[in-house]
Amino acid sequence: MSKLTDVPKRILIGRALRSDKLGETLLPKRIALPVFASDPLSSVAYAPGEVLLVLSIAGVSAYHFSPWIAVAVVVLMFTVVASYRQNVRAYPSGGGDYEVATTNLGPKAGLTVASALLVDYVLTVAVSIASGVENLGSAIPFVVEHKTACAVGAIVLLTLMNLRGVKESGKLFAIPTYLFVAGVFAMIIWGAFRGLALGDTMHAPTSDYEIKPEHQGLAGFALVFLLLRAFSSGCAALTGVEAISNGVPAFRKPKSKNAATTLAAMGLLAVTMFCGIIGLAMATDVKMAENPAKDLIHNGSPVGASFTQDPVISQVAAAVFGEGTFLFVFLAAATALVLFLAANTAYNGFPLLGSILAQDRYLPRQLHTRGDRLAFSNGIVLLAGAAILLVWIYGADSTRLIQLYIVGVFVSFTLSQTGMVRHWNRHLRTEKDPAARRHMIRSRAINTFGAFFTGLVLVVVLATKFTHGAWVALLGMVIFFGTMTAIRKHYDRVAEEIAAPETRPDDSIRPSRVHSIVLVSKLHRPTLRALAYAKLVRSDQLEALSISVDQAETKALREDWERRGIDIPLKILDSPYREVTRPVIDYVKSLRKDRPRDVISVYIPEYVVGHWYEHLLHNQSALRLKGRLLFTPGVMVTSVPYQLESSEAAKVRARRRADWIAPGSVRRGPVERRQPKEPSQKG
Repeated sequence: MSKLTDVPKRILIGRALRSDKLGETLLPKRIALPVFASDPLSSVAYAPGEVLLVLSIAGVSAYHFSPWIAVAVVVLMFTVVASYRQNVRAYPSGGGDYEVATTNLGPKAGLTVASALLVDYVLTVAVSIASGVENLGSAIPFVVEHKTACAVGAIVLLTLMNLRGVKESGKLFAIPTYLFVAGVFAMIIWGAFRGLALGDTMHAPTSDYEIKPEHQGLAGFALVFLLLRAFSSGCAALTGVEAISNGVPAFRKPKSKNAATTLAAMGLLAVTMFCGIIGLAMATDVKMAENPAKDLIHNGSPVGASFTQDPVISQVAAAVFGEGTFLFVFLAAATALVLFLAANTAYNGFPLLGSILAQDRYLPRQLHTRGDRLAFSNGIVLLAGAAILLVWIYGADSTRLIQLYIVGVFVSFTLSQTGMVRHWNRHLRTEKDPAARRHMIRSRAINTFGAFFTGLVLVVVLATKFTHGAWVALLGMVIFFGTMTAIRKHYDRVAEEIAAPETRPDDSIRPSRVHSIVLVSKLHRPTLRALAYAKLVRSDQLEALSISVDQAETKALREDWERRGIDIPLKILDSPYREVTRPVIDYVKSLRKDRPRDVISVYIPEYVVGHWYEHLLHNQSALRLKGRLLFTPGVMVTSVPYQLESSEAAKVRARRRADWIAPGSVRRGPVERRQPKEPSQKG
């Protein structure tokens, strides 16, 4: 069975790696940037469009607010990056926001942060893949027609790539990410050169369209609310920033310094691309609408349901490079690919966080250990399953999915920065060195501003997005929080129950006697082996037990037993309904009831077979019995294996017998080939 599953596994994810090879999987900065920052870098492909979509509610006249919203997003980005640079230096162990909040604000705050991050990582995969499918669908109609299936296929492919290991997946993702960054910068530089130096007038494909406003002439509180909602949508550009602080252990040494440098590079690249795309969208007169079929007007009439609204970045590229040109196709392909790969940020953040939570007993222990390729395989598979479910429920619609976004990440931002303020306050109470104190005070000021600003944005996001789908993200956080709390209580209860006492245990908890039972169906070699093994164990009482479901077989068994003179008593239980499991369980329970301080030891002979299909033909009764007996208190279950000729163990024994050479046979020659000596002739 292991061979049947191991061959395809090796083909898909590669050969297993030894634990001492873990150091070889650590990432240099040039690989760590696309691995951990592909999400915030690629979000510039859809974040500008989300800003314009919200502003379009008030019509084209509201578009002139977009540069100011971009400035606010830039300020927020630099604030968050500066704050997280303090985090990675203070907490390089990889716990990130969860460790900061737990250490400084308590376990409940840490669990809240962990719940928010887990939800956000799942949404990162779903949103990135859905957005990538939509970008690719603008060029390939088949993808749009089968959007959900294509999105699920992309998640499965991405999962397999990550199961091969962090370093290998990082190499695969580095090239598309850097090509996307290069393409966006080329578009910004060429667009600026054409507009400022050459004086060209560039027009987006929708520049001649008009927008029918849903609410015309907004002013006062309504306008402020709209601008805040547009700002919260633009904050999608910040998702994934925290992944670097969670992934510090994956960096090469010096880990903290390399992580901080990567953070700064990521922030600078992201804000430059975001501002450049917003500026070019304004210059090329891009039009976007939440409901383009009705609200986009062309030649005096709505464009209709057949119209496909391309993303902002595609429209800007068409205006700058020309639709259908090589650079346009290059950027479209790079954008679609990097959006698929942007989910890699979550594939690195979710398993690492899951491992830490499992170590703290908030998640199943299986998430703590690394797989064959030194990646946290179970966490990767769990993330993929949750993302596929979300994509299927929402039909891979990025506009609907993105409304669930942002909430979790700003919950973690706010609690993390608040925890860092308390961290610096605690250290300042004991630090005496003036230079160190100045550094701590500066760091505290950065984290204080970060906590205030991200907290303010969290309030804005909750106020503007709650009814548009943010409540689903909050519900997911509550479910994660409740589940992890229940898991921790279970592990704590089990640990307390099985803890070894410090003093010598009382003799009263020892069993008074051991009653051994060997289960017998027929008298064959596996049964004889089980009987022989049971006799070696010191038992107060030993008996064989058989269930009679066929009178002829039972009679033959009794006669064979007596003929062989086996000195172990054979007890036969009738089963009028031809059941095997129930009579055994009832008999064991009756023994326990009569002598509650006795331990019942049950020996089960089992075949060991060599082929997966043979498992279907053997040991089914034994499997059911073991499953039932394990839940019966005071019962010990022992499997006594017997290797059939098809098993690997039997094959090894046969090879050893064939290769064995008797002592002296090399010198004498094989025994069977030696000729007998002729009698000597005596004269």
